[in-house]
Parts: sequence; C-alpha cells; structure tokens
Amino acid sequence: MNIAKSWIRDCRSLCVLTGAGVSAESGVPTFRGPDGFWKRRDPMSLATPEAFAADPEEVWEWYRWRREKIRGCEPNAGHLAIAAIERQKTDFLLITQNVDGLHRAAGSRRMVEIHGNIWVVRCTSCRREREDRSRYDVLPPRCGSCGGILRPGVVWFGEALPREAAGAAEEMLRRCEVLVVAGTSALVAPASGYAAVAKRRGARVIEVNPDETPVSELCDAVFRGRSAEVLPALFG
Repeated sequence: MNIAKSWIRDCRSLCVLTGAGVSAESGVPTFRGPDGFWKRRDPMSLATPEAFAADPEEVWEWYRWRREKIRGCEPNAGHLAIAAIERQKTDFLLITQNVDGLHRAAGSRRMVEIHGNIWVVRCTSCRREREDRSRYDVLPPRCGSCGGILRPGVVWFGEALPREAAGAAEEMLRRCEVLVVAGTSALVAPASGYAAVAKRRGARVIEVNPDETPVSELCDAVFRGRSAEVLPALFG
C-alpha cells in the first residue's frame, strides 16, 4: 500500500470514482443486489422513462421506499476519507454514481453526481428542479408551480447523463495523474469505461473493491477490501 499512498500523496491531480459499494457500507441497499428488490420487482424494470410513463405512482412508490431507506443512513469512514483528501488537493474531483447524497453529507464539495440525486425532484412539465426531502403522502407528487407531475432527479436507463456533470468528469479523466476507483462493479456505461480513459492518458489507476471487476486487470494497484477500511488507510 505504501507505493499507492505515495502516488496519491505526490500527485497534483487526483480523481476518485465511487459506486454503490461505498454507500452499501452505510446500509444503503445496492441497486443490483438482492436488497434492491422491491415487492419482488427488479429495479431495472422500474428505473426507466417507459415505466414512469406507464405508471408514475408505482415508480414513485419504489422511490419513496428507497428514500426512506436512505434517510436513516449516515456517511461512513470511506465517505469521510474522500472528503478529507479533497481538502488536501488543489486539483481534485469526485465522480460518483451514487444518488443518495452521502458524499455531500460527508463534506465533499468538488464532485459530480453523474446519475443525479434521489433527493432532487424535477417537474415533467415546466422542468423546474429542486431538492425536496418530503415523504410524499400523495403519489405521484405534483409541482407547486404548474401542477405537473414531479419525477426523481436521477438518470434512468436509456437516458443521457447530465451534460455538465459528464463534461466535468471527462475533463478530469483527461488530466488526472491518479484515479481511485472504489466500490463500483464497473458494469454501467459510461462510468465503466472511465478507468480505461484515465489509463490511456497515463494516469495511475487504483481499485478498491472486495471483488474482482472488469477493470481490475488494467489497474496499477488493487486492494481487495471494504472502502470504509481501505480508503482511510490509503488516503491517510
């Protein structure tokens, strides 16, 4: 680990990419794991524009359930370690696939949420967007401005990433000297290709994950462990 720590310590530009595994250690159900199932429904069949158009009430029931699961979760040591290393680097970006808001709660500020945020809602009519942590007794919730149906401010399957967030991520991947990939299965594009992009540009790539992933072979260092344990040691 000492060599990887020196890469991080000595680099000018550091990028961290996180996935569901980081938040799972705080108790957030993983989207693809058995805890992500709701009423025996596969989440991948609900997280689509088509599912929302067909039955917005059912999709919102699932998101209300997810929001309640997340509401009681707190940032773990991995989240806090990422926020701490950010304060030490002049050029830093956290790219997260997680929508739970725990990185921000931990103190991360230079970050992009490429899959959106579950606490944000957007009107399907007037397009206004805001953070709203309401419990929503009536579903689907309605926009207070125009009466349109609100949708969760997340990226569903089949939708493009937010342009600004995606652009910031790609720009950092082109210049970072070290990329730390933590808690992601590396199965969902385009984030699944970020490690390869950074590697081609000459960056050192470090993986933190209990399991082997499709990007493991191209990494310069791999740590098989929980991010809440490995990241504080790696960034300390």
